[in-house]
Amino acid sequence: MKTFTSTGKMSTISTLALSLMLGTSVFSAHAQKTISLEQALALAEQNDPWLHGSKLKQSAVENRSVATSSLPDPKVSISMMNLPTDSWDFDQEGMTQFKVGVSQMFPRGDSLEIKEKQLKIEASKFPLMREDRKAKLRTKVSELWLDAYQAQKTIALIESDWTLFEQMAEVARASYSNAVGKTRQQDVIRAQLEIVQLEDRLTAQKQKLETTIALLNEWLHVYDSSNLDDIFDFDSQPNAFGVSEQLPTIRLENPSLLKSTGYSRNKLAIEFSDHPAILAIDIKRKVSEEGIELAKQQYKPQWGVNASYGYRDDMPSGDERADLFSVGVSFDLPLFTENRQDKQVAASIAESEAVKTEKLLLTKQMISAVEKELRQLNRLSERQSLYKDNLLKQMHEQAEASLTAYTNDDGDFAEVVRARIAELNARIAALKIDVETLKTVARINYFFAAVPSHQVGDGVKNGSNAKFGDK
Repeated sequence: MKTFTSTGKMSTISTLALSLMLGTSVFSAHAQKTISLEQALALAEQNDPWLHGSKLKQSAVENRSVATSSLPDPKVSISMMNLPTDSWDFDQEGMTQFKVGVSQMFPRGDSLEIKEKQLKIEASKFPLMREDRKAKLRTKVSELWLDAYQAQKTIALIESDWTLFEQMAEVARASYSNAVGKTRQQDVIRAQLEIVQLEDRLTAQKQKLETTIALLNEWLHVYDSSNLDDIFDFDSQPNAFGVSEQLPTIRLENPSLLKSTGYSRNKLAIEFSDHPAILAIDIKRKVSEEGIELAKQQYKPQWGVNASYGYRDDMPSGDERADLFSVGVSFDLPLFTENRQDKQVAASIAESEAVKTEKLLLTKQMISAVEKELRQLNRLSERQSLYKDNLLKQMHEQAEASLTAYTNDDGDFAEVVRARIAELNARIAALKIDVETLKTVARINYFFAAVPSHQVGDGVKNGSNAKFGDK
């Protein structure tokens, strides 16, 4: 805190006015490490265990599809048949034999091919889920980064005015103690109160910055996907870091479709039909359709073949006995289908129809969310223009005018404080509007996430061909 001499009101006021015009910044509490938004997004995407786990799950389903398409293993039986209980001699009775048999069952109809196709289609869902995860991740990390930027910048704005309010408090004390001008005791108290309130606001913003950095840190931990069994070193990531000083540029992905005048909900629905989350539902529906075909295979019999060879010993007299060979076919008869096969098919059809409602529900939610964000973006843009073109300039002019009036003994000290607080609040509000605008754009961009063409497999291409709004 600077010390003022009691050489009169004009000298102290001049010093205060010079500081106000220069806008002295005392913000020096920068973290040693800073991270830009693009760096945060890249780190989050590269080190998301969910994406790695999704690839492993896809590999598991693909391997399971190969295993499902194979016939069940044949069964081998070995038995000793018809031994006489009076002597247990192998050659006593002609019916006694050592028998080796083998049997093979065949699934109903085309069950194996359908199961294999069903799992292959299901496996094609995982790349789409990863694209949806990446889009959500970009939105989440962008919001956290922007929250940290807002808190960090707000701290800088408050600290840049800290010295000025201390100087005003010194001016008030000096003027009051020397009975210069119209300074009153309540002006001194008011100046001290504003400093305390600034300190509270500063503490609150530091709390917000620290908690946001802690949340952002979750997405930035670097890990080795090839050594998941090793103990992870969570301490390798710094607990405290800062974000870049420059506000990034986040552009709207599809501005032509989102014009505030005359945008079409049908066009939005058609656009959303290529979103990875919607395409994943199309694949889920295709899997359920294969489930219907699989259930219909229960109407077909299940076949099996068996063969056996029976060895017989010679008779006690030495005469040879012929060995025996058997072969047979078995199958079941699905005659009573009303309470089993019919109900299974009906259940599969109901599940397939339910998936269609999921797609409609998600599409409605996406349209509603985009409309909400779009309206918010339009109002934020209006407020941005208002602050930039008029409000910030007028607040600054009001602060300068009140200071000049007070310097010339024609104004109230409380008015100087109010004007300066109002200007600080306006600058913080303008910062919040800028940040909220970018956060809104990031949320809108999620709904226009693109899917690489090579990841759109047959399961998607053969999915729903219906387009919302088509006649």
